[in-house]
Amino acid sequence: MALAFQAALTAIYVKPVRDGDLSETDRVRLQNNMRLAERRGAEVVTVSGSDIAAQIAGYARLSGVSKIVVGRSGAKRQHFWSKAPLTEQIILNAPDVDVYIIPDSTAELKQRSRTLSSSGHIRPTLKDTLLTVLILTVFTGIGFLFTYFGFSESNIITVFILGVLIIAVVTASPLYSVAGSLFSVLLFNWFFIEPKFSFQTYKPEYAVTFVIMLISSLITGALANRLKDSAKQSSRDAFRAKVLFDTNQLLQKADRESDVIRIAAQQITTLLDRGVVFFPAAENSGETLRWTAEHAAPDAHDADEEEIARWVYHEQLPAGAHTDHFPQARSLYHPVSINGSCFGVLEICLGGERLEAFDNSVFTSILGECELALEGLRNAAEKEQAAIAVRNEQLRSNLLRSISHDIRTPLTSILGNASNLLSHYEQLDRETLRQTFSDIYDDSEWLIDLVENLLSLSRIENGQMELHPTLEVVGDVIEEAMKHIDRNAVRHRVTADDSADVLIARMDARLIIQVLINLINNAVKNTPDCSEIRVFAKREGQWVLVSVEDNGPGIADDVKPHIFEMFYTGPGSVSDGRRGLGLGLALCRSIVEAHGGSIVLEDNRPSGCRFTFSLPAQEVPFDE
Repeated sequence: MALAFQAALTAIYVKPVRDGDLSETDRVRLQNNMRLAERRGAEVVTVSGSDIAAQIAGYARLSGVSKIVVGRSGAKRQHFWSKAPLTEQIILNAPDVDVYIIPDSTAELKQRSRTLSSSGHIRPTLKDTLLTVLILTVFTGIGFLFTYFGFSESNIITVFILGVLIIAVVTASPLYSVAGSLFSVLLFNWFFIEPKFSFQTYKPEYAVTFVIMLISSLITGALANRLKDSAKQSSRDAFRAKVLFDTNQLLQKADRESDVIRIAAQQITTLLDRGVVFFPAAENSGETLRWTAEHAAPDAHDADEEEIARWVYHEQLPAGAHTDHFPQARSLYHPVSINGSCFGVLEICLGGERLEAFDNSVFTSILGECELALEGLRNAAEKEQAAIAVRNEQLRSNLLRSISHDIRTPLTSILGNASNLLSHYEQLDRETLRQTFSDIYDDSEWLIDLVENLLSLSRIENGQMELHPTLEVVGDVIEEAMKHIDRNAVRHRVTADDSADVLIARMDARLIIQVLINLINNAVKNTPDCSEIRVFAKREGQWVLVSVEDNGPGIADDVKPHIFEMFYTGPGSVSDGRRGLGLGLALCRSIVEAHGGSIVLEDNRPSGCRFTFSLPAQEVPFDE
C-alpha cells in the first residue's frame, strides 16, 4: 500500500509500562517483527504508554499519518462494561484517519490472552512479604493509639487505606496491595469492631463499611501501582532522552572521527550498561577499541568476533545474537555505515541476552547520529582537500601567469642588449658599453633573486629546508646583508644603526640575511630616490626585534592585510617595468616563523612603513 500511494511506511511499537513482563516468546516475536519491518523499508518508531489506541492515534495526528493498517482478532466484547476491541478504539480515537483492518487467527488471540494474563504480575518475594506484614502491624498499632485517644472509626479506616497506599508504593508486585486491602479490612473488623477479636458485628451497616473500605483500598492500591509504574517508565524515558540529547550535543563538538566513535561508544555503554567494541575500517589501519561498562557483568566476547566483524563490514548488515546471521554469537554486531561507505563495526557485548525493543530503537538513533557526524567530518575533509587543491591550482596558475608576464621584460632586455653587443660592439663607445653591461647585470641579478626566492619558498613549504641555527651577533648579520642589497640603493640613504649593546640571537644567518636583503630591496624599489631607509635592532624581553623602515609614501590600509600573501604584488607599478612576483615578503614570513618569531608591518610616522621581525634572544656565557 505504501508503494502504491508513494508514501512513507512506519511500523509503530507501543511499549507497555511493564515491558519487562514480556515472555521470551513475545520478545522473539517482537524482534522478528521489527526486523521484518526494517527489511521491508519501514521506519520503526517506539512510543510508551498503557493506552495503545490513544498512543497510535496521537502519533498519527502529530506525524500527519493518513492511513493506519492494524490487525484484528476474532475477539468479541464479553459483556457490556468490558473494553472495546483495539480496532474500535483506534477508529474512535482517530476518526479522520483511514483505518485498514487485517484479520488475525483466533488461536493466536487465545495464546496472547493467556500470555497477557500470566505476565501481568511479578512473583512475590520474602522482602516484600515482610514489608507488607510490618506495615500492617504498624498501622494496626496506630489504630489502637487512635482508639485510646478516642478517635472515630472513620479515622482508623483512613489509616488502613494509607497503609495500603504505602504497601503499593514500597512493594514490586500489585498482589501485595490487593492482599493489604483484604487484610486491612479483616484487621479492622477483628480489632476495632464490636465484638472485638471476632469477624462478627452487631451492626449490619458495618458490612457496607467493609465493602467500601475494601473497594477504596483496592482502588488506592491500583492507582498507586499505576503511578509507580508510570514514574519508573518516565524516569527510564527521561534517561534515554538525556542520553540522546547529550549524544547530539557532544557529536556537534567533535572534530575528528576518533572522537565521534569514542563519544558514540561511551553513550551506548551508558545507555545499555554493556561493553562496546569498535572495529575500524580496513583503510583506517587503527587498533580495535574497547569500552567496558562500570557496573555491568564481565563482557563475554565471541571467539570468532573478528571474523563476524569482517563479515558485517563487507556485507553492511547486522549480525550476532538473535539475528538472522551468526545467531549463535553472544554479542550484537552492527555496521557503522552511511551511503554505502562503512566506517567500521560496533560490537555490543550482550552475553547472549536479547536487546529490548526500546533500547534497540535508542541505540539505532545514537548509531544514526554517529554515522551522520562521521559523514559530515568526511565531507568537511573532502571539501578542505578540494579547497586546498583549488588553492594550489590557483597558486600554480598565478605563478605561471606572473612568470610568463613579468619575466619577459628582463629576458627581452638581456636578449636585446646581447644582440646589440654582438652586432655593434666595435661601433659602441665606452660609456654605452658600460651601460649595456650594467643593464645585463641588473636583469640577471633580478632573475637570480627570483629563482632563489622560488627555491627557498618551495623548500620551506614542502618542509625540506633545514635550519642550522647558531648564536650570531645581530649587528654583524645586518652589516653582511648591507653588502648584497640592490645596486640602486645608492640612490637612497640606506643606514644601519649600531646598538649600544651587543645583541645575540639564535638564527640561521644565511636565511636571515636573505630576509634583510628582501626587506631592504623592497624598500628601495617602492620608494622614490633620496628616500631614507634605516635598519636597526633592539631587545625586548626574550626577543631581538629587527626593523627596516623608510620615509616613502607608505602602504595603503586596504593592501596591508594581503602584503604577506604569496603572489600578491599590490596595485602600484615600478619605473623599470619589472614587477615582483609577490614572493619576497611571503618568503620573509616563512623564514621568520620557522625561527619561532613573527613579522609585522607598521606605519612609520610621519610617512613610510616599518617591517619588524623577531628572533629569539640569547645570552653568551662570560667564559665564551
